[in-house]
Amino acid sequence: MKSGTFQEALANTSEAKKRYTMDDLYLRGSQLLATSYKQGVGFLRAFVEVDHVTKLQPLKTAIQLKKDFGHLLEVQICVFAQDPIFSTAHGEENRFLLLTGLEEFGEHIEVIGTTPYVESSFEASRRNIEWAVQTALRLKKCLDFHIEYNLNGGDVMETFRYLLDTLITESWPTEPGAPTVVLGHATRLSQASHEQLSSLSRRIKEELLPVHFVGLPTSDLFMMGRPQPDSEMPLSRVCGTMNIPRMIREYGFEGCVSVNNVGNSFTPYGTGDPLALASLGVGVFHAGTEDDAKLLYEMVSTRAMNAIMPLKHSREKFTLATGSFLLKMLLIKNKEVFEIGAATGKPVKVPARLRLSVKDVIWDTPDFSFRTLIH
Repeated sequence: MKSGTFQEALANTSEAKKRYTMDDLYLRGSQLLATSYKQGVGFLRAFVEVDHVTKLQPLKTAIQLKKDFGHLLEVQICVFAQDPIFSTAHGEENRFLLLTGLEEFGEHIEVIGTTPYVESSFEASRRNIEWAVQTALRLKKCLDFHIEYNLNGGDVMETFRYLLDTLITESWPTEPGAPTVVLGHATRLSQASHEQLSSLSRRIKEELLPVHFVGLPTSDLFMMGRPQPDSEMPLSRVCGTMNIPRMIREYGFEGCVSVNNVGNSFTPYGTGDPLALASLGVGVFHAGTEDDAKLLYEMVSTRAMNAIMPLKHSREKFTLATGSFLLKMLLIKNKEVFEIGAATGKPVKVPARLRLSVKDVIWDTPDFSFRTLIH
């Protein structure tokens, strides 16, 4: 990386795709899944890009990884169009390959994902959204849009209004347990007014639409809010990521946070650790109270589950009861003492700081070695 810009990230990714091999894809995929398991992840939605360069190679690898790691964690496959499907020279081919993957391997795929913002015009973005909604309905899949990824001015609600219009026109299911529609990034919502947010929330609730917003802070913070070279305030930075805690509390949205890139040009730092992400949220969202800590923990656990695994009685799946199905749980252990060297040569034992509640886990994220996923 030289400039660290979005366009460079797109170019680097396109170039890297040309060098993909099945062995390399499997190695990096297995590293991600193994690390996620050690971090305490029990359920994971994996975005698998299909396009004119990669063909179906990543999808076939993801299906094998899903089988090989199925005894450890549940992997959902989202077949994902990162590139345009209704514009540019390869749009039609990209769309054809996406459909081919769904037809040939549909039994292994739970989710359809697209990125309307990469299309070359708003009209093409609309066609992208409409096609994705219709295809997901026909194949009975969940939907996951990386809906917007910019901080452009103008009508910041235009894309969201069109999506809701489409969901309503196409009669998206609204009963309990219906397939969810997840909106990732949605960075322009950070520019929306109180009235606009209230109106959007009210319409989603009135129509009973299963829409969930997923903030992706690690990549949003890296890419969004960069000042122009000639800016009068060159050190100023706009946060540029959805404030999910406020969206939940003040407007009643369904929301969570997640990590969408690990070790690539869009997010060249960090890992996929959900607890580290929740801890980052303390600073990003100015969320420093004990109640904030509980909400941040929900945003990488129960609320995230609601977004990707809709069940008819969603809240009941987190309730302990005799005879009920027990979901995977994360056990956090405490280290009792630290042993450090001393001038005398004898080790000095220092009592470790104990984590006794959710806030302790969020404010002082435990090392992986103190986490155990209980099946």
